[in-house]
Amino acid sequence: MIKISETAQAHFSKLLEKQAAGTNIRVFVVNPGTVSAECGVSYCPADAVESTDIQLSFNGFFAIVDAESEPFLVDAEIDFVTDQMGSQLTLKAPNAKVRKVDNDAPLKERVQYVIDAEINPQLANHGGRVSVVELTNDGVAVLQFGGGCNGCSQVDLTLKEGIEKELLNRFSGELNGVRDVTDHQRGEHSYY
Repeated sequence: MIKISETAQAHFSKLLEKQAAGTNIRVFVVNPGTVSAECGVSYCPADAVESTDIQLSFNGFFAIVDAESEPFLVDAEIDFVTDQMGSQLTLKAPNAKVRKVDNDAPLKERVQYVIDAEINPQLANHGGRVSVVELTNDGVAVLQFGGGCNGCSQVDLTLKEGIEKELLNRFSGELNGVRDVTDHQRGEHSYY
């Protein structure tokens, strides 16, 4: 579930030597599955381990993960990098904001996962978002734009050159196209 590099494991082991016996690290996600999700690492004293926690064994310590955070830490990576600017612990958790779906999940769920995990973070830079309304019998993903994308003059370009190309490439043989059902006329419903 979580990969911790050799250098990060050595860093944690060194830090834990200065802590009370039985102290490990806790890896967690605050607000998992939301756009405000944040990942963190902290010390975890032995008396703070819950019966529902998951214990992952590493070189000289355990990484403790609470049951709620676990699905959002799939494919997470922790590294400790040293360069000319100093040392830095990095935590990458690509599924923190969106729970990863299984490869055999229904197509609509897999398409929505790619949108939530990869496309919406890019659209969020402009205040926008997109979601799957339905998947038609002929393999067309019907999408609804919102936020900054609603009323945007570039939405056709975003749809055809960005979203559609990515989804058709990702789901080749399963998805045949995308269609936008958003009312993009400027008005009270538009977000500026």
